[in-house]
Amino acid sequence: MNLLLQKFKEVLSSVLPISVLVLILNFTLVPIETDMLIRFIIGSVLVIIGLGIFLLGADIGITSIGSLMGEEAAKTNRAHSVAILGLILGFFITIAEPDLQILANEVSSASGGTIPASLILVVVSLGVGIMVAIGLLRILYEKPLNKLLTLVYFIILILGLWVSEEFLAISVDASGATTGAMTTPFILALGLGVSQLKGGKTSEEDSFGLVGIASTGPILAVMIMNIIAGADKIVGEAEAFRAHSGILGPYLEEFPKIMRESVITLLPLLVLFLIFDFLKFKLNRKKRNRILKGLAYTYAGLGLFLTGVNAGFMEVGRVMGYGIASLQYAWVVPVVGFLLGMMVVLAEPAVHVLTKQVEDVTAGHIPRKIILFALSAGIAFAVCMSMLRIMIPGLKLWHFLLPGFALAAFLSYRVPPIFVGIAYDAGGVASGPMTATFILAFAQGAATAIPTANVLVDGFGVIAMVAMMPLVALQLLGLMFKVKAKKEGIDLNDAKR
Repeated sequence: MNLLLQKFKEVLSSVLPISVLVLILNFTLVPIETDMLIRFIIGSVLVIIGLGIFLLGADIGITSIGSLMGEEAAKTNRAHSVAILGLILGFFITIAEPDLQILANEVSSASGGTIPASLILVVVSLGVGIMVAIGLLRILYEKPLNKLLTLVYFIILILGLWVSEEFLAISVDASGATTGAMTTPFILALGLGVSQLKGGKTSEEDSFGLVGIASTGPILAVMIMNIIAGADKIVGEAEAFRAHSGILGPYLEEFPKIMRESVITLLPLLVLFLIFDFLKFKLNRKKRNRILKGLAYTYAGLGLFLTGVNAGFMEVGRVMGYGIASLQYAWVVPVVGFLLGMMVVLAEPAVHVLTKQVEDVTAGHIPRKIILFALSAGIAFAVCMSMLRIMIPGLKLWHFLLPGFALAAFLSYRVPPIFVGIAYDAGGVASGPMTATFILAFAQGAATAIPTANVLVDGFGVIAMVAMMPLVALQLLGLMFKVKAKKEGIDLNDAKR
């Protein structure tokens, strides 16, 4: 019960700032209908309750399965077994990721159904599965993380030359959306399980970076899908946004549908766990029941969260984006974007876990406050720039992502290796549920209101911008730590311990 209350407090700190901002904007710049406002409040409550229960389930169920699977993979010590297991696990855990489901529905809606949500889910999940397999093999063979990521991003750069703007935006957003509340703890636990059981002098460094590798899978998968399809542009047009009517009706309509869909997404993971438990784990009844209880919590929380998002939470984000972009004061859009970015990172519970992790790694030489400031400033800037990109026709997504990822790749050869893994994992931490829901909807609404913007091109990309900034910000901190350590005679290995 204490753990559940803790999760509710964490989620409350994530949702409340955005809810308060919506109320302020409602009474000042963009008044919204009373029914919609009430639906938003109900949706916010369901998001808080659902996400709190979901995160509890992820802690006691999903993370435990990830650790067990990681240890089992390492025990085999056979590359092909590890790769196959990584592929299967990466696929099934990603297809159940709520952030990805939200993005897939947004892509389907924005393309007028030309790109089905199911296609995005399968393609992206397959991409993650393949890269998780490659990431686990990297740990087994102790290959440098920076060299692998440099190679992968070079391939992405080459593929990007043949990919349409629409698919470029979708691919990089899918990357950020896959590393959400479900996928991130599972993949972290999987990498930790393999690295610890394998042991060796680089085991601590190897425990980081698997999330960063996995997040490249969606980019590659969606790009390859676009190239194979041979489409230069998406021919479908965005569906006209239609707000729900009534107050409770949308929730009663969405809830049974989402609960059915959640069964389909979580069932493969449950079956896989039961098979492995019967054949390999052989857990005692207490441990098995605890994991099954965790999966039950995950299912219930996922259903409530997605119901709140779909029936009341996201539509206000879209309306707010449209309303603010329609104002005669254009400068308000990037300002609100900046505030949203700052709120997202300051309120994201996983960010605070990350800051403590970096502080521990550096033995307190880089305080949490500095890390938090760097991340909040970086992500606020990222969302602000995303809004400017929507407003200015000549400003393209690759104008930001190309130099950002290039700088991240350069820094990876200049900072202590452990910072490389932490930085690339942090991208998934920063682009959490609030980014995939409210901020994405806000960007879509703004792109709809601005005549020169294309919803499919400009309405996406904000998740990618948010996911990219920690790569640069944390590696810059790693570089600062390296310089400081050299000046003060600090042993980096001692600092890590």
